[in-house]
Amino acid sequence: MVTLFAVPMTCDGCVKDVSDALYKLGGITKVEADLEKQLVSVEGTAAPSAIVSAIEATGRDAILRGSGTSNSAAVCILETYHRSEKGGDALVPASAPEADTEGSGVKDREVRGLARMVQVSPTITLVDLTVRGVKPGTYSATIREYGDLKLGATSTGPVWAGGSGTTQPRGILGTVQVGKDGRGSIFFDHPFQVWEVIGHAMVVSSQQEGITEANLKNDENTIVGVIARSAGMWDNDKTVCSCTGKTLWEERKDEVKKGMI
Repeated sequence: MVTLFAVPMTCDGCVKDVSDALYKLGGITKVEADLEKQLVSVEGTAAPSAIVSAIEATGRDAILRGSGTSNSAAVCILETYHRSEKGGDALVPASAPEADTEGSGVKDREVRGLARMVQVSPTITLVDLTVRGVKPGTYSATIREYGDLKLGATSTGPVWAGGSGTTQPRGILGTVQVGKDGRGSIFFDHPFQVWEVIGHAMVVSSQQEGITEANLKNDENTIVGVIARSAGMWDNDKTVCSCTGKTLWEERKDEVKKGMI
């Protein structure tokens, strides 16, 4: 598995610090850094979340960029959804302009999670999920049949079946444990291709009963977002998500500000 990370580096000493930190991780077989492009390519079996943590331990930031094939990466910003005090049936996500409007009644909407997906083989996709600011407990992460967020989690439908002939829905990713600090992260290795899940919603929720059915409720600890295509390893090396057009580090600042990381 080869994954690419954007890392701010200014000299050969930076490259050495990052490389030395990564080689200390189990499962890393090769590290190559491009100082000019501010990119680090890592080969091995270590989870992207572990690689990011190792780079951050050197005092530098890091963003997972993708794998070696085109159309192989995706991102999902996970937000809370609650009913707007302005009335009506529509729910407003934290990223909507209304969420920043004084008196809007939607200040409780927060971005509380981020999932990055990287396809590393014709059948396997890595999902790196980080959750922040929810109550402690066990959360189920699922991909849903629909990408309709008009009514938040309640309009995303049942868990994505992923085609006929499957013994169980392919959209069941697994569970993540959130600690007392409201933080949790996990790395999933799942048998689907990125193009299959683009446009579907992802839901992370502590609701356990009927999690696979279309009966989820919106609450402050249920977070949801639509999976969107993002730049792959050899695609646009300046933007993290093709739908926003923001640079990597602009997107990173937004993530930190909104509590995603």
